[in-house]
Formats: sequence, C-alpha cells, structure tokens
Amino acid sequence: MTKSVHHWIGGKTVEGTSGNWGPVTDPATGAVTTQVALASVDEVDAAVASAKAAFATWGQSSLAQRTTILFRFRALLDANRDAIAELITAEHGKVHSDALGEVARGLEIVDLACGITTQLKGELSTQVSSRVDVAAIRQPVGVVAGITPFNFPAMVPMWMFPLAIACGNTFVLKPSEKDPSPSLKIAELLAEAGLPDGVFNVVHGDKVAVDRLLEHPDVAAISFVGSTPIARYIHTTASANGKRVQALGGAKNHMLVLPDADLDAAADAAVSAAYGSAGERCMAISAVVAVGAIGDELVERIRERAEKIKIGPGDDPTSEMGPLITKVHRDKVASYVHGAAAQGAEVVLDGTGYTVEGYEDGHWIGLSLLDKVSTDADAYRDEIFGPVLCVLRADTYEEGLALINASPFGNGTAIFTRDGGAARRFQLEVEAGMVGVNVPIPVPVGYHSFGGWKDSLFGDHHIYGNDGVHFYTRGKVVTTRWPDPSEAPAGVDLGFPRNH
Repeated sequence: MTKSVHHWIGGKTVEGTSGNWGPVTDPATGAVTTQVALASVDEVDAAVASAKAAFATWGQSSLAQRTTILFRFRALLDANRDAIAELITAEHGKVHSDALGEVARGLEIVDLACGITTQLKGELSTQVSSRVDVAAIRQPVGVVAGITPFNFPAMVPMWMFPLAIACGNTFVLKPSEKDPSPSLKIAELLAEAGLPDGVFNVVHGDKVAVDRLLEHPDVAAISFVGSTPIARYIHTTASANGKRVQALGGAKNHMLVLPDADLDAAADAAVSAAYGSAGERCMAISAVVAVGAIGDELVERIRERAEKIKIGPGDDPTSEMGPLITKVHRDKVASYVHGAAAQGAEVVLDGTGYTVEGYEDGHWIGLSLLDKVSTDADAYRDEIFGPVLCVLRADTYEEGLALINASPFGNGTAIFTRDGGAARRFQLEVEAGMVGVNVPIPVPVGYHSFGGWKDSLFGDHHIYGNDGVHFYTRGKVVTTRWPDPSEAPAGVDLGFPRNH
C-alpha cells in the first residue's frame, strides 16, 4: 500500500489539502512507494505564519535555551543515524554507507550550532570618545526558508536549519519532493528534543510552494542548493522581493593531475569522486585534466578500478553504487554517453546498458568513462549529475589551469602532485571556491564555509561556517554615552564621592 507524506507545521503533522500529490519512487525497483502532498499557497502561508508567531518568543530566547535543545537534538540524531539512512536509501537509492556518511556530515553543522555561543559574541570598544562606548552585536533576521535538493535530503537541510535556529530564527524547509521522508524524521527528532512548536516547519511542494516562499513578505532570507539555472532564478526573484539570498548552483569540478603525481592515488581518487553516490553530488569530480604524457596510463588505471565497482540496491551491503533518482534522469545521463563519440570523445567505458538481475525496472546505469573529451562537447560543458567521468588532455600546467579557469563553474577543484610549489601556485591561481590538494572532494569541515565562485554561487554568503552565521544574523552597532554619576542632579545621592 502506498503511504502518504504530509507537511509539518506548528510542531505536528498537517495533512495536505491542496489535492495535488507527487509520486515518490524506490529507485532500485522503479515502483511508486509513497505519495507526497504538494502544498498550495495557503498551506505555505500557514507554515510561514506558524514560524512568524514562534519567532516572537524564540528570537528572544536565551542562548542557553537554544543550545540545550540543540544538544538534545544532536544526541537523538546520533541515535537515529541508521533510521534516517534507511529512509534516504529507500527514496534516493544511495547505498547505506553513503547515506550514513551524509548524516555524519550533517551532524558536523549541528555540532557547530551547539557551540553557537562563541560565534555570536559581539565586539566592544570603550572610551572611543569621552564616556562613549561602541558595541557591535548580531541579531536574528526572522523567518528564514530553505529550499533543498534531492541528492542530500538530510545533509543539505542540516547545512541550514541548525545554524538558523541557533541564531534565533525560525525556519521553513521546502525539501525535494522526490525524497521527502528524511525531513519529517528530522522534524520529529527536533520536537522530541524540545524545540518549541513553529520554530521548524516542513512544507512539501513544487514550483507553487517555491514561488510563494520567494515572494512572501514575512520570509526574510532564502537558502538554496540546486542547479545553476534554478539558483539564478531563486537569487533574482528573492532579491527583487527584498530578501537576502544564498543560492548555491551547479558545478563541473576538475581534477588536475600533474606528471609527478602518484597515479594510483589519483586513479583511486578519480573513481571515488566521480562515481560515489552515482555522481549525484555537486562536489563530484566530473572532469580529470591529465597533464603531459601520463594521460594514457591514468585512464587505464581509472578503467581498471571502475570496472570492479559493484552496482546494486542501496540496501544490499555489498553494493558500492546504487541507481539514479528517476528514470527520466537516468535517460538524460545516458544521452551524454550516447552522443560522446560523435563529438570527438573516445568512449572507454559505456555503462548505459547496465541492469541488475531481479531489479530490471530500477533506474540503473553503469559507470561511463570518456577520454580525450573536447571542451566544446556537451558531456564536458553540462553538469551531467551522474556516473560519467570526462578526461581531458593538457600539455602543461598552464594549459590545464587555463582550461579549468575558462569554465563558467567554480565550485570545487583539486590538484594531484608531489610538488608543493605547484600545489601552492594552483591554490592561489585557480578560480574556484573550494580547492583540494591531493584531496579529490574538498568539502570543508563544518566550521569553515562551503561555496563556489562564478555560476556556482549567487549571493554574497557561502553556506554554514562563519558565513552561515553572518547570513542568518544582522549586524547592529550601538553607540552609548552615559553621564558620570558625579553629574547627577542635586538631591540624588548614588553614594559616589563628589570630588574625584
């Protein structure tokens, strides 16, 4: 029997009333397992109203109260890792170990939020003029909203709401309608931890819900992670409605491999970074730039490793890679491989015909490896978001760097080399927001901020870390001058001597 997923508003489940439903499939079988309620404008308004009412008290609550609840939430989240990972696997399809890793990375931001007291300390300058002091403080912005993608249904929301509510804001989450259940499990754990009703709300929906959040006058800020075209739309629309926005877009992450690199380490990194989570992550390495004469050998080592990856259902502990999220997405990913040879690439591995016995209706695709790809090819220019790795050739470091910097994306990049001088040049010269040196997926730890450059980020703030705290708070400067007690009016004795 198909189950139904509803909204979470005001601290409880609220059944959808719009009459519109979206299907949620098990990617391993292709079967529809769940229907999710898609919110109307009125239902979005109800969630925002709940958050606004809660902000009146939550925004004035003590740091001690907030962090006490977050510590309890962290313990519950830790105890329920497996349950959340199982929901992720059931609706997204990623293997269980990968889903557990997603929860662990989300926990890093909860850890940061638990220690928010130091992040929210202000500044004080005394005696800037005679008996004048100046203080800088940070205050919450109000109701904030998060619009999150299907590929990390637990981690990306946790990049947002823990810091937002720790800073004193209230939150409305609009998760992907493709895998909505993890967000509701998180909402239940927050309630169990003692979070007041209305501080965290979940509305499921499509463009109707998104557009209402972007225009709603009571929503002060929007956080978004998704594709570049939608990130651009989110930023433009929300900004036009007077909101602060952080909109993280797509990527085409490059890995530059120099001739002196450890090729075994580089091949291991390329396979894990390109094909992990079936390539459905914005920090996947999707383009390897091989410098000099090492290209053929590197491609061969990548091929050898890629052919050994076991693909199967995410709940099978022997599986190393699961299916793609939908059949439509699987077919789109396959189209890039089918058209690669005609655009000049050498198809080393073609995974488009892959199926799993007993799961023939699942959204399966194997690993594809394209060599000698042109920068004009569709497989290079577009964010494929699947297990397709392009290898490009460059004669020199300078040529490889220029190739990377010419990309419209600037999310993450990596260099593999034994030369510290070359690595140092690269980290200063490359045009990307996150750089790895012999690290293929340089996702920062929670207390540093995540974000790209160019068409990978719209807005001034990266997500989580210090940037996240600044995004979810507004600065205020207070200048104070108090008269000296000796100048008190006659007849008032504060117990201070009159003659200093």
